[in-house]
Amino acid sequence: MEIEIATIGGYEEVGRQMTAVRAGDDVVIFDMGLNLSQVLIHDNVETERMHSLDLIDMGAIPDDRVMSDLEGDVKAIVPTHGHLDHIGAISKLAHRYDAPVVATPFTIELVKQQIEGEQKFGVENDLIKMEAGETMSLGDSGEVDLEFVNVTHSIIDAINPVLHTPEGAVVYGLDKRMDHTPVIGDPIDMERFREIGREGEGVLCYIEDCTNANKKGRTPSENVAREHLRDVLYSMEDYDGGIVATTFSSHIARVTSLVEFAKDIGRQPVLLGRSMEKYSGTAERLDFVDFPDDLGMFGHRKSVDRTFKRIMNEGKENYLPIVTGHQGEPRAMLTRMARGETPYELEDGDKVVFSARVIPEPTNEGQRYQAEKLLGMQGARVYDDIHVSGHLNQEGHYEMLDALQPQNIIPAHQDMSGYSSYVNLCESEGYKMGRDLHVTRNGNLIQLVD
Repeated sequence: MEIEIATIGGYEEVGRQMTAVRAGDDVVIFDMGLNLSQVLIHDNVETERMHSLDLIDMGAIPDDRVMSDLEGDVKAIVPTHGHLDHIGAISKLAHRYDAPVVATPFTIELVKQQIEGEQKFGVENDLIKMEAGETMSLGDSGEVDLEFVNVTHSIIDAINPVLHTPEGAVVYGLDKRMDHTPVIGDPIDMERFREIGREGEGVLCYIEDCTNANKKGRTPSENVAREHLRDVLYSMEDYDGGIVATTFSSHIARVTSLVEFAKDIGRQPVLLGRSMEKYSGTAERLDFVDFPDDLGMFGHRKSVDRTFKRIMNEGKENYLPIVTGHQGEPRAMLTRMARGETPYELEDGDKVVFSARVIPEPTNEGQRYQAEKLLGMQGARVYDDIHVSGHLNQEGHYEMLDALQPQNIIPAHQDMSGYSSYVNLCESEGYKMGRDLHVTRNGNLIQLVD
């Protein structure tokens, strides 16, 4: 059976992920994402009003014209998790393919919301839920199966999909952390990865996220960030002024910890911002979390401002607002607070907790710098970098290569300069550029089996 891989998006940048794998006549697409930095979006901005051609020209969504060179029929579109750099282009591109979107329940719900928020393309693809640990048959031959393996990331319900073919497995390994003690959900299923590496023909190809390949050691567990956050907030227990926290809206485990620790120090948590309401509300509705009954979630600006007025009337010392704006996004709640555009008045000594890192991209860094300067001008004290990454460090990459023992490797989720550390790591394990280590670009085809 011929096996061919189209590297469509995410091979020259971090973002707009899209990869297609052809096994005989059957094609599976993994991810359809936005390049967030290209349109200056993270958690708090939508792109409903922008046409797909404009977004392709901007480099914001994948240019999928290479799909016409794949001689097969698309059987499934499979996003790995609910971050916008993996699902944000589904509402723009999925209608071009007569195939269902197959994903875990939380991811499917986020995809559904993206599609419902933009009707201009009339995306009507079926949405199929599949749990981690399950397998489904694809195509008419009965020789190609799709399996979901549970992984841990900075969003709940994440998986690595595996395409089983007669020539071996293709493992799409983007976006995971090797977390054995996650705050929400099950640990990464390393046992299953090891089994896949030793079953049948083994792993024909491993496509891997290279984000932290230059960092030594292993990525800490979310429990490490949770304990750091606990220590910071408990240290503020006797402070009688305002405390505000921000984090990734999609990071449900971190939001859960913030809510819990707010209660512990005698403050009422409240979630503010459109995306904060969206992600946490969805997680609660699907029973991934059980928030306190009195937890308020408000996304609409008027509702948010009414809540800020209530906080000011009842006393800032009684509340912990958990708001959008961890990257300094101009329209997010924290940035509006820093500019004095909300009824919430920041004063000398008030605490602002960033339970997130700056995404290392010039636009983000500039926006975040400006937001922190504005907060400081109002007298706020900033607590920074209370976070752990959602991506593998070097030792995690070694563990995955040892578990899977892939015949071929394709680095992804970086630009060319970002590939170098992962290439060195793979070469130290005996792989060779141009032979079984394939560094590629957007829009290329890689023939693995003729």
